[in-house]
Amino acid sequence: MRTNLSPPFINSYKSPFFSPPFLQHIFTIFPRKTMASFLTYTSTLFTLFSALSIIISAFSDELATMRIEKVSHLHFYFHDIISGKTPTAVQIAGPTKGGFGAMIVADDPLTEGREIGSKLVGRAQGLYSVAGQEEPALMMVMNFAFMEGKYNGSSISVVGRNPVMHAVREIPILGGSGLFRYARGYALAHTVWFDAKTGDAIVEYNVTVLHY
Repeated sequence: MRTNLSPPFINSYKSPFFSPPFLQHIFTIFPRKTMASFLTYTSTLFTLFSALSIIISAFSDELATMRIEKVSHLHFYFHDIISGKTPTAVQIAGPTKGGFGAMIVADDPLTEGREIGSKLVGRAQGLYSVAGQEEPALMMVMNFAFMEGKYNGSSISVVGRNPVMHAVREIPILGGSGLFRYARGYALAHTVWFDAKTGDAIVEYNVTVLHY
């Protein structure tokens, strides 16, 4: 006669909490939920730390490149010489006798004092054209390139209308290079001498420029 060696409750007790399918369900599903929660938590932390790292890096770069904006005041004289054997301004287009539509290319000296023989501090290089019909006015597109002192190698860009018959004209500064990078400001032009026969002129400039 065969003897059943299994404990009697194994075969007789039918509670669903101890059935093999339930136990398998518990030991497979619960670890997955725990792992999913852990991965979600870890992923969230990684995302937050990554975003924080990017913000700190960007802020550090901003601090490293941050500069204080400065204001500089410049004073010099502009010599526009049209006459003679070595003019510094030459008409390249427009009516032969000048007037409306005339375009001039210039490489005018900028000096410390009013006299042409004064110390050279830079050159005004660019174009200007006669753009006014009812009122004498120039449209200027020029770079004032400096070659003296701490501004040596730097320049400012002067672009705007110049109504030459006004005692004082304000012309915008729309940029620059070197120490005047990102420059903005204005130039006040005042004609101190003009020869009506030749067109030669000396113009005093007072410049206020903001830069870094």
